[in-house]
Amino acid sequence: MQKPTIEDVAKLADVSIATVSRVINRQGGVRKKTEDRILAAIEELNYIPNAVARSMVKKKTKTIGVIIPDVNNPFFPEVVSGIEQKARENGYFTMLCNTNESAETERELLQILMERSVDGLIITTADEAGDQLQAAIDAKIPIVAVDRSVKRFEVDTVLVGNVDGAYQATRHLILQGHKKIAIICGPQHTTPGYERFVGYKRALDDYRIELDERLVLYGDFKEPSGNSLTRRLFMQEDRPTAIFACNNLMTMGSIKALHELGWKLGEEVSFIGFDDVDIATFVNPPLTVVSRPMRKLGEVAFDILHERMTAQAEGAKRHYVLSPELLIRQSCRLK
Repeated sequence: MQKPTIEDVAKLADVSIATVSRVINRQGGVRKKTEDRILAAIEELNYIPNAVARSMVKKKTKTIGVIIPDVNNPFFPEVVSGIEQKARENGYFTMLCNTNESAETERELLQILMERSVDGLIITTADEAGDQLQAAIDAKIPIVAVDRSVKRFEVDTVLVGNVDGAYQATRHLILQGHKKIAIICGPQHTTPGYERFVGYKRALDDYRIELDERLVLYGDFKEPSGNSLTRRLFMQEDRPTAIFACNNLMTMGSIKALHELGWKLGEEVSFIGFDDVDIATFVNPPLTVVSRPMRKLGEVAFDILHERMTAQAEGAKRHYVLSPELLIRQSCRLK
């Protein structure tokens, strides 16, 4: 016997194929009475495959989409690990997607995840404006933003205390006597990029140290930018006595540059990085870092999403900020 098709479903429900497609993909815009008739037809015909048909009838697929901007950044696999562990414990399958910081790729991946009828989304968006989330918002798919905010829409958000972490790092260097403290920033259009600069600037202000624009360099959260910007600092006639690199990949690039330039870490220049990564304890001397609870970010994000997906939480969106910790090692010296 031939398997039923979407045309068979449309004929039985007395609607167009396009209307059936909208229901299957949870795109909205279909009256409830019509949607119920389509779902009943799907169930009656046992439309492809049986398990998917039953999921559509129940409006649950037990699948969540996770979208991250850079799979090569060690931070995100740790966050995803926390998400996946919690998801498995609750019977959910995770579909992981990487945008490589492309808003257009993110838009395409969101459409693919919606076509697969995910029950919810956890996203670190490539474009914090959030326009690309419109279709998912219209389809009433629960969304949790992690590490970066979404400006256009109100969504549940889980962040780390970027301002506080950067403030702690900068203050630690100041209290060791440093005044010429360079910062290798991330992109200022992102939450972590902007907030970490704010924390740095606030510490300088509190300790009455004038901001030196020559010591403020802007990277892209990638390793090559950490390397090239550290080389630029080295070439300055009046070099900084300390460097604060605002993410793990830029930290790795910066440390490689210091080694290649012969700029002695912990002796000629003090150093603090944002995020505790493997290289932090492997280099000599070990790096002082701002450590984020990476797995915890993922666990909290899934818990919030699960409450939304199972209607345990309703009403106003929630905003969680987890605390970072300054791990003091030997890469900073008294000035």
